[in-house]
Amino acid sequence: MKQDLKNHLESLKTSLWDMSDYLYEHPELGDQEFNSMKLLVEYLKEHNFTVETGIVDRPTAFKAVYDSEKEGPTIAYLAEYDALPEVGHGCGHNMIGTMSVGAGVLLSKVIDEIGGRVVVLGTPAEETNGAKVPMAEQGIFDDIDVAMMLHPSGESYESGDSLAMDALQFEFRGKTSHAAASPEKGINALDGVIQLFNGINALRQHVTSDVRIHGIITEGGVAANVVPDKAVAQFYVRAKDRDNLNEVVQKVKNIAEGASLMTGASVHISNYELSYDNMITNQTLSEIFTENLLGAGVKKVHKSASGSGSLDMGNVSHVVPAIHPYIGLDSPGLVGHTREFANLTITENSHRIHAMGVLALASTGYDLITNKELFDKVAAEFVGQRGQV
Repeated sequence: MKQDLKNHLESLKTSLWDMSDYLYEHPELGDQEFNSMKLLVEYLKEHNFTVETGIVDRPTAFKAVYDSEKEGPTIAYLAEYDALPEVGHGCGHNMIGTMSVGAGVLLSKVIDEIGGRVVVLGTPAEETNGAKVPMAEQGIFDDIDVAMMLHPSGESYESGDSLAMDALQFEFRGKTSHAAASPEKGINALDGVIQLFNGINALRQHVTSDVRIHGIITEGGVAANVVPDKAVAQFYVRAKDRDNLNEVVQKVKNIAEGASLMTGASVHISNYELSYDNMITNQTLSEIFTENLLGAGVKKVHKSASGSGSLDMGNVSHVVPAIHPYIGLDSPGLVGHTREFANLTITENSHRIHAMGVLALASTGYDLITNKELFDKVAAEFVGQRGQV
């Protein structure tokens, strides 16, 4: 039956490459991926998936289902298709979206015989305000047994971890005055932001080595001779696990309150993007996928590297067994979020690798549906992981 997957892939792969290239040529930012969503959804409908769009109040999110109406696990593939400003698909989401859609369609070709159900979830805005967060919170994964996606990279890596992340905004409010003639009558909101930066820099010595705090000033005044009455800073605060992150975030908030007291400017603290939890890889699922990736033709898969970024897939991994591995584009040292990365996704070699990724994802779903012992092992590991969180 696994040979059937390979046979079906031969008839599907050209259309999948065409869709990936189209997304490259027509990049859309997060929550604006209307044409990208339409392209993927129409393809799934052509292959007899039932599709619901606009789920979790996100217009470009979708859930596509193919049900064999026989007993068996529900396998979900997560599609990303948002691009980056100016760079386009410099993170390879054109490949991610079409590999997940392709894997769902490919598995659907055999699922009527083996049982189970295939779900493809369209998950907008991973780069900014990831839709997987409300999906995890609002029960989209309640009827799903396993969630997978595959990310392109310079080289192939097993699924690993990622950092939990909060996106914090600090809005300081003061009082304008003439900066030379009557500075004593003003309250400088920008001073509040500057003291916030100074305090955070002092904090860096007293946090664990996995913590990352980085930010920018988005508003700092309008003229040098006017005391700024409004200044805004935005920070990403990251840590290896949510508990540690919560402690660090509270310290950062305390610094902001101290900056407010020092300068006399009031401060309003808010989250300007959704928070991401740390990724918890299901190792059993990861091992099954790695074996299938090698079987699909990938020559080497490295052990997972310690994650320094943050993923909304992390939130998914807290509610269902999940993996987020990387497939190499034969380009060691490739830097993400660059035009060079985007351009590499549409080469003939990357098309060949794309097909390997589709096959590996679909084959992993096949193994979980047809091998109850493997599926039970994945489920048992997840229960154990939840007990440790």
